Amino acid sequence: MKARLEYGKVAPGALQAMSDVEAYVHHSGLEDSLLELVKTRASQINGCAYCLDMHTKDARANGESEQRLYALSAWRETPFFTERERAALAWTESVTRVADTHIPDAAYEDARKYFGEKELVDLTLAIVAINGWNRLAIAFRSAPGSYQPRAKK
Repeated sequence: MKARLEYGKVAPGALQAMSDVEAYVHHSGLEDSLLELVKTRASQINGCAYCLDMHTKDARANGESEQRLYALSAWRETPFFTERERAALAWTESVTRVADTHIPDAAYEDARKYFGEKELVDLTLAIVAINGWNRLAIAFRSAPGSYQPRAKK
């Protein structure tokens, strides 16, 4: 597949704005492992090959197991995820599918059991960001495969 255009070159300010949101989320205090699960799950739902390539590689570089990544699309059927991760994944699915779910009270109440107010705002912003990245990558046909995780500091 050939990229339609390089959106970061065409609109560098837009890329910077998205990157600023990503930087905020990265420094929010939410666990990197949780964020990579959320980003991967939203990307699975949206069918974003570019982001799936990126975030599964980042997750593995951060020590995530292959077993959990392989089972992520069926997380409800596995014993591999903590209750906090399950709440985050359910919230991710509800927010990503907002047109269908309208985020029911039960989803909110479950998420609040495991996330404080600021954490839930930060988690939601992480979901908003990955959904935005997915839409950019899909719309402009960003080609997966070449991404390499950054070296750990």
